Amino acid sequence: MNESQMAMFEFSGLTDDPTLAYFLFAFFLLVYMITLMGNVGLFGIVRRTSTLQSPMYYFLSYLSLVDLFYSTTVTPKMISDIVSRRKFISFYGCALQFYFFAAFATIDVHLLSYMSYDRYAAICHPLHYVSIMTKVKCLRMVGAAFTLGFLQSSVNTSCIFGLRYCNSNFIDHFHCDIPPLLKISCSDTFTCGIIITSIIGLNTVGSLTTILISYLFIMVSILKITSSKGRQKAFSTCSSHIMCASIFFVSVFLTYLHSPSNMADKQSKVAAIFYSVMTPMLNPLIYSLRNQEVKTVIVQVVKRCTQMIRLVLSSCHTNLPEVDMRMHKPVKRLQI
Repeated sequence: MNESQMAMFEFSGLTDDPTLAYFLFAFFLLVYMITLMGNVGLFGIVRRTSTLQSPMYYFLSYLSLVDLFYSTTVTPKMISDIVSRRKFISFYGCALQFYFFAAFATIDVHLLSYMSYDRYAAICHPLHYVSIMTKVKCLRMVGAAFTLGFLQSSVNTSCIFGLRYCNSNFIDHFHCDIPPLLKISCSDTFTCGIIITSIIGLNTVGSLTTILISYLFIMVSILKITSSKGRQKAFSTCSSHIMCASIFFVSVFLTYLHSPSNMADKQSKVAAIFYSVMTPMLNPLIYSLRNQEVKTVIVQVVKRCTQMIRLVLSSCHTNLPEVDMRMHKPVKRLQI
């Protein structure tokens, strides 16, 4: 590493107000706990339930897994920094955080586009759906998403952290991201900015185009359905995915496509909270509440757990008097 290179970076964080800091700490800790439970629970339910083995739920299980790691790269550090006086991260720690964050974000983008293609195949070509979305094809699509994610992240990380940081180590953000890092670099960032913008643009715009075209064909097919019940059922299978994709892409565009100003920086920080912290929590909740099949399985699991708890409690209650009687049974004295 260059001698003039920074060894440590310091984040601005979310707030300097001590009163607000404790509220944000409690709020985002709750958000992260819900994210963990929601994504682990949804991943486990999809993997363990025989009725949820279609390609749609196959992609959903991987989306939950990626969201779990995606949130974990940023949220725990952000939560601890909220109540810390100085918010430091090492140069290599920043590079590692950025690498995994960029990788999982890209995988998320591609999985969302593959899920829209799956809905297109199911609604527009229902008779050929099984032959179109085979297990091998789904496995290859997931493999392609992970390959593209880590490949893009490797290029972006090499580009960003190949720059020199010698004047300022203050990152006006709550995690290591592209715009604030380029802003404080003392190198010429034009070439690096062009490379990163091109790569992110190709991946994001390409995935968004796939989603828009898929839903254009889906809407045409839904309008051709004669029964209102059939149209409602077809639309309900897409509504969860539309909501999740909309939240993610809107917040990403607000973060990376804005004019350089203080107000824009604040807006991008709020948008970054949505796509890096809130979206991984909302995805399992949206799919659980909006999807009837997932909702039915969750209700069954909750009922089964409730019955088991009642059986355990009733068993303990039944055995309790016997234990008490043995414990308090008087001991006969021997007569001499």
